[in-house]
Amino acid sequence: MNIPYLSSTIAIWHPKSVRRNWPGIAVATAIAMSATFISTSYGGPQLLYALFFGLAFHFLSKDRTAQPGIEFCSKVLLRTGVALLGARITFAQIESVGVAPLVIVTGALVMTLCFGYLLSRWLKRPATEGLLSGGSVAICGASAALAISAVLPQTKENEKFTLLTVVGVTTLSTLAMIVYPLIVKLLGLDPTEAGVFIGGTIHDVAQVVGAGYLVSNHTGDVATFVKLTRVACLVPVVLTLAILFKTKDGKTEIDTPPLVPFFLIGFVWLVIVNSAGFIPPQAADWINGASRACLVTAIAALGVKTSFQSLASLGWRPVFMLVMETVWIALLVAGAILLSR
Repeated sequence: MNIPYLSSTIAIWHPKSVRRNWPGIAVATAIAMSATFISTSYGGPQLLYALFFGLAFHFLSKDRTAQPGIEFCSKVLLRTGVALLGARITFAQIESVGVAPLVIVTGALVMTLCFGYLLSRWLKRPATEGLLSGGSVAICGASAALAISAVLPQTKENEKFTLLTVVGVTTLSTLAMIVYPLIVKLLGLDPTEAGVFIGGTIHDVAQVVGAGYLVSNHTGDVATFVKLTRVACLVPVVLTLAILFKTKDGKTEIDTPPLVPFFLIGFVWLVIVNSAGFIPPQAADWINGASRACLVTAIAALGVKTSFQSLASLGWRPVFMLVMETVWIALLVAGAILLSR
């Protein structure tokens, strides 16, 4: 185990660190609460609101009082939120979808990751951008983008691309939630096939649930289980990337990360505990709510750290990558379903 990294992580919670961080934490929390209120009251993607509201407070990113807390939220709370996602998944849920949908979904996931990498090479963009965008499209949208970003080299360019990816996959998920129920009708998919298609292609969990239950209750159930299978693939994907980039130049601002990041250990532990039935439904709901709160606050902090100008400086290629990866995974899953009939 990487003891210096562990010591630095524990030091974050020292009373002096807490006093230094609380102004920035308060800012990010206020932005996250505002985004949650707007999303709950008027609808729309909560994470996208948090990001846009955070961008409006970019002037605080250089403020000496707020900056430490903003950094804390964008890194520590981010990893905490990803770890807590494990309470949403059980092995029984993954097993219940059957073998064929599992093969289709995991195959499309791996091929989308490879497609993202090759697309980044073709567009002369860093390989990390292809893996980040491909992973977010293939696995679980904004949550996957944040988790993958946490183990990639910590550079300003990657940070900006992460934000653009969060905006892109959230927007594309919202569009897919409206369009994909129409596509399953046009393709003549039965309720189970429709659930596999929706759960295997839409990026974010909330939009998968929304689109699935627009078709039917059965489609919504299948789509949710298939989506959770994709979410479960987050661990091996992020672990693999952590190993691949272990010897690269990128390091966290605290210290070199351990081979197996602590937030991934927490994620796996919660999946195992939840599968064993040790997490009561009420506790699972509370953990899921805490995970969402951490991720929304982290997104708000990331928004504060970035300006529209810095996002625009990335150019059109990242947007093109996300769109092409979204089309790619939809074609893969739809084709596999039709061929398996």
